[in-house]
Amino acid sequence: PKFDEKGMTKWNWMCQYKENLKLGKNTDIGAFTYINAKYGVEIQEDVQIGSHCSIYSWSTIDNKKGKVTIKKGAKIGSHSVIMPGATIGKNSIIGAFSFVNRDIPDNVIALGIPIKIVKKIKQDSDISAVR
Repeated sequence: PKFDEKGMTKWNWMCQYKENLKLGKNTDIGAFTYINAKYGVEIQEDVQIGSHCSIYSWSTIDNKKGKVTIKKGAKIGSHSVIMPGATIGKNSIIGAFSFVNRDIPDNVIALGIPIKIVKKIKQDSDISAVR
């Protein structure tokens, strides 16, 4: 994407340190999402990120640092926060308003503050537990 002088895209999401952001194809990032990529953020292909999310590779509150990776096909619910060093696994689903402060494996549904795994996904289309 193209960024203006403030780091904002035409889709109303922003990234600081955009030179350290790696985006895969078919990535959808919701409006008002903030990405701090100082120590690297990799968002692989076919990822969906809801609006108003925050992704931090650097937390200035406690000075934690670490690359954030969101793997292929993952989905992140609106208003979620992803902290430095976290990896979200392939095809995993993060519920809205979740606080991701640790790695999440492939093919699971996880949600909450702090994040907890609630179900393993048997197939890519099995999201029945979200209801």
